[in-house]
Amino acid sequence: MQVIATHRYARISAFKAREVTREIQGLPAVDALQQLGFIPKKAAPLIAKTLKSAIANAEHNNNVRAELLVIKEAVVGEAPTIKRIRPKARGSAGPIRKRNSHIRIVLTDEVPIVRRADKAQASKSSKAKASKKAVTQPVVETPEVPGESAS
Repeated sequence: MQVIATHRYARISAFKAREVTREIQGLPAVDALQQLGFIPKKAAPLIAKTLKSAIANAEHNNNVRAELLVIKEAVVGEAPTIKRIRPKARGSAGPIRKRNSHIRIVLTDEVPIVRRADKAQASKSSKAKASKKAVTQPVVETPEVPGESAS
């Protein structure tokens, strides 16, 4: 089941917000919330607010526990830009573009949760299995016959 939450007209450039959403995409929702608390960007609290809203939607509307949810998609699109002018030299004016964005987060419980620690343990165990399978052939030396020289 998929759950969607959207924050429209967020006062941040989509380019700056996409940097943060790339960090959390594919993570379990609870882990992503913790990670957003440590990201020192303006977009992090905005995305955290949207993620909390998506988790609340899943719990209230669909009776899904937060521990089972994974971020399937975290997308930041451009919203309408607010255009202003700034006075310049000799009576001219320069444009100011105040960019906005729409933040959309899609959560799902259909994807199995795989944490980084689980991946590390799985790779170690697969390497150990591979090393057990790769049995080396014993080196067989031929005995030397007396009277023959090795030339």
